[in-house]
Amino acid sequence: MKPIFLIIGYAITVVLPLILSWIFGGPPRPFHQELASGFGMLAFSIILVEFVLSGRFKIISNGLGMDVTMRAHQLLARTALAFAFIHPFLYGGTPSGGPRPWDPTRQLTITTEFAYLSTGIAAFLLLFCLVFLAIGRKKLDFKYETWRLIHGLGALMIAVLLLHHTVYAGRYGSQPELTWFWLVMTGAALGSLLYIYLAVPLRDMGRVWRVKSVTSLTPNQWEITVAPQNHSGLEYKAGQFVWLNVGHGPFSINENPFSICSAPANGPSISFMIKELGDFSRAVGGTKLETVAYIDGPYGSLSIDDRDEPGVALIAGGVGVAPLLGILREMRASGDPRQVKMVYGNKRFDQIAWRDELGKEDITYVLSEPPEGWEGEEGLIDAEIIDRVFSLDQFRSWVFVLCGPSNMMETIEDHLIKKGTPWHRILSERFDYD
Repeated sequence: MKPIFLIIGYAITVVLPLILSWIFGGPPRPFHQELASGFGMLAFSIILVEFVLSGRFKIISNGLGMDVTMRAHQLLARTALAFAFIHPFLYGGTPSGGPRPWDPTRQLTITTEFAYLSTGIAAFLLLFCLVFLAIGRKKLDFKYETWRLIHGLGALMIAVLLLHHTVYAGRYGSQPELTWFWLVMTGAALGSLLYIYLAVPLRDMGRVWRVKSVTSLTPNQWEITVAPQNHSGLEYKAGQFVWLNVGHGPFSINENPFSICSAPANGPSISFMIKELGDFSRAVGGTKLETVAYIDGPYGSLSIDDRDEPGVALIAGGVGVAPLLGILREMRASGDPRQVKMVYGNKRFDQIAWRDELGKEDITYVLSEPPEGWEGEEGLIDAEIIDRVFSLDQFRSWVFVLCGPSNMMETIEDHLIKKGTPWHRILSERFDYD
């Protein structure tokens, strides 16, 4: 039921300014003007709620699932951009100008004073840039930390600019009830940033971790293990992830999300599988032992705890095996009696991590560039391979846990639904978002 309440709460928050404007806004104007105001207010409220859909608030991301939270964040940002684009054009034919003797409250007019309009224009251009950079970040080869800083500061600037534009240029925003609403909502958005960048680091200052091992798994993949220093560690479920900061102070923006590949049952130390991709991960192999680390988490709902299905299907692509390995390790360490099967795909044989630990029983290896003499599955993880591994009864009664590239995830999710797997028995988490 938690997702339903969160969705209802989101919907009420977003449309609340429309309700307040209807109650306190005075006599109605022509329909196209009312529609213009409505789109503008919806765009602003969506943008403000985006601050808490960043994935850093557990009550939301763990309740909805990280995949749903981040996809909603992306989709709604683009929706807000569309509303903001349409908003000014719907004012066509509207009388404009400053306050007039026959309309001192500006109920029938909109201002043309550039100081008030310019903040709305600037906010729209910034929003367009943020959405464009988020979609094209990898193609533009932005450092993750640089992009994250730009994204956060840009979002804050948009909120402040829109607050000014809405209160001083909008008919409804100038109403005291609406002004207070926008002030409270903008303050909450600012508070969310202060929580992430100030409150969380302050909390974590007393929970230091130290790097205890750095192990090469494959030519470009590493396992890094950290242990708590003078505290009990982290309570987490197998399959979850954290924001990991290695070698920097607690207030540094140099933190990255990594799935936990260790099992809670194996003790307080936590291990991560890290592939050499970004600026931090390229240098992870050179991390010295006893380096200071900080952890914010756990996040994510990729967990099979408290589930009663008779079997567990783990389907991983590349580095997506990390959280699924954590689940497998926890099942083995705790003596979980459920049957388990894993499908694990990679490009080449030397990219298969933990081959000895995974073994050969109940695991299907898939290689897109197999060596000569390869006896496993070839190509990409697709519907045909999944059909060979799982029976019709397993499709309908097991829980399926997926993590990997988006294309693989979408293919397998669609196929599972076609085979009769209920949606609530499909747990998925992407590690790559546009």
